[in-house]
Amino acid sequence: MTDVALYHWEPNANSGKPMLALMEKGVAFDSHYLDLLNFDQHKPAYLAVNPLGTIPAMTHGDRVLTESTAIMEYVDEAFDGPRLMPGDPVDQWRVRWWMKFMDQWLGPSFSMIGWSIFIGPSVRQKDPAELEAAIERIPMPERRVAWRKAIGGTFSAEEMAESQRRVGLGIVFLEQALAKREWLASDSYSLADINGFNLAYALPLSQPTLSNDTLTPNIMRWLRAIYARPATKACWAMGRTPMAKRVAILEGKPA
Repeated sequence: MTDVALYHWEPNANSGKPMLALMEKGVAFDSHYLDLLNFDQHKPAYLAVNPLGTIPAMTHGDRVLTESTAIMEYVDEAFDGPRLMPGDPVDQWRVRWWMKFMDQWLGPSFSMIGWSIFIGPSVRQKDPAELEAAIERIPMPERRVAWRKAIGGTFSAEEMAESQRRVGLGIVFLEQALAKREWLASDSYSLADINGFNLAYALPLSQPTLSNDTLTPNIMRWLRAIYARPATKACWAMGRTPMAKRVAILEGKPA
């Protein structure tokens, strides 16, 4: 047992961010896997930790921390190990700029596409009465709306088109930034890379006509470099669903 516990789902998106930050820092933690597809995050045991029912959450001693990006910054400041925030103020600004861009602008579009393609179909076959009861237990009304749209396949054509537009533009921004430096926000690996990787790792699989070795060589180089890190390998080995296997596309090397 350690004094750090992380409550998480698969090692991608929001759950993967603090998972990978902890592993990069070499911080041992107790893993509490929550099956998002079984609504574990809305059951009493987890609501006692985080009443909002969002994942991930981390406890450090008697502290309870939520919101994945804020948890990453806490991990970097609270524990020994390699620094994941650069020392230069401009680089720090750039790290936070990219994290905000991912969290508030690009990430929700990745999420909508993922929920419509994977999450919704994965739970749709459950008993309708059980699904409705599970949705009614969700504390946040906006999350109830999102779940109903995902399960019913009712994201509008306009919503999906806007998400795809943002993903296309985000790919352009990423490729341009990574043409200027090895890592996303500075010359050293940082929280921005952890944040970005956990949202963008599947681009060559989900957006093959927009992100590939020919069109986006810098994105592909960056994704492969992060995937090759021992902490990333260890983090993704904790996955339990087919979603975690998608990262294997980064094992291929350009001809």
